[in-house]
Amino acid sequence: VQLVETGGGLVQAGGSLRLSCVASGDVFGVNEMEWYRQAPGKQRERVATIERGGNTNYLRSVEGRFIISRDNAKNTVYLQMSSLRTEDTAVYYCRADVIQSANYEYAYWGQGSQVTVSS
Repeated sequence: VQLVETGGGLVQAGGSLRLSCVASGDVFGVNEMEWYRQAPGKQRERVATIERGGNTNYLRSVEGRFIISRDNAKNTVYLQMSSLRTEDTAVYYCRADVIQSANYEYAYWGQGSQVTVSS
């Protein structure tokens, strides 16, 4: 199983970016999907969570600015980031609870995408 992220980059403060993360390989289904981020010198923190049924939860500092969504048919999770701030600069990682063909569930992580917000 691989989680491949796309969509990071450099943006000015106030701008927008969209991250995508696709699960591929031995993927029978995907339960919870999440985005985390880690800024230099800081601990990794959970940014947003989306359950298979669509329920969502956000880090308080991104509420109203970020939207997490998913396409279950494509085993893909998205993070639409708007009104970006310099403090959003970090490496963003997706995480997914993947159900594999042997009915075994395991958490996988993406490779990380750099998001840099300039002032």
